[in-house]
Amino acid sequence: MSDVTKSAQQLADLHESGRMIVLPTVWDTWSAGVAADAGFQGLTVGSHPVADSIGSEDGEYMKITAYLKVVKRIVRAVDVPVSVDVESGYGLQPGELIHRLLSVGAAGANIEDVVHTEGGRVRSRNEHADYIARAREAADAAGVPFVINGRTDAVKLGMEFYRDPLHEAVERLRVMEQAGARAVYPVGLTSKDQVKAVVEAVSVPVNVTAHPVDGHGAGDFSALERLGVRRVTFGPLWQKWLAEVSTKQLKHWVAP
Repeated sequence: MSDVTKSAQQLADLHESGRMIVLPTVWDTWSAGVAADAGFQGLTVGSHPVADSIGSEDGEYMKITAYLKVVKRIVRAVDVPVSVDVESGYGLQPGELIHRLLSVGAAGANIEDVVHTEGGRVRSRNEHADYIARAREAADAAGVPFVINGRTDAVKLGMEFYRDPLHEAVERLRVMEQAGARAVYPVGLTSKDQVKAVVEAVSVPVNVTAHPVDGHGAGDFSALERLGVRRVTFGPLWQKWLAEVSTKQLKHWVAP
């Protein structure tokens, strides 16, 4: 457990540094190696790009055992801390989820409030906060400063679910921070005003998803930094961009 403790501490220190950290979202040892060699200080493993890479589908369709085998290979291939997107937990109790993540060397995890294994049911604020709190307790009991990134899809779900999706997201971020999340992840933010509102609502780093080339709706690296964003990940966007570029270039080799 000493190696994962060291790795988790490195990731926790990055989050507490006050600087903006970019954690490229990877899906195999090749993409992890590319990102690490480029100089990034940490990585995230995305369920969506991993699912695409192994012929599965995002939304907790992958078997957790198969997913964690991929994660373990990635962790062993790089010398930087690795966080893992675990969707809503793949049906596992928080303690079991943390135990299995630590066993493969993960230093952190995204935990979201949409339970795909239950037809896309959305956990209530308190239910999701309780799940995060119990995950925090399990990591603390193991003596690992594990970085939980509490995710909410409230903004993404929109007005079909909530009268004021941004307000709902802010309230969820607050209770997740109180529950022990060391970062929060309101998926679906597209504007400077939205980003500013969530950054002002919490004291832990706010994570936004950006495109590695096109940036974010609120701006590029510098603009996000000025707005107070302290964590950026790519989600499936890096993998999709590589696919688009590759398709365009490879067409030159297709016989007319």
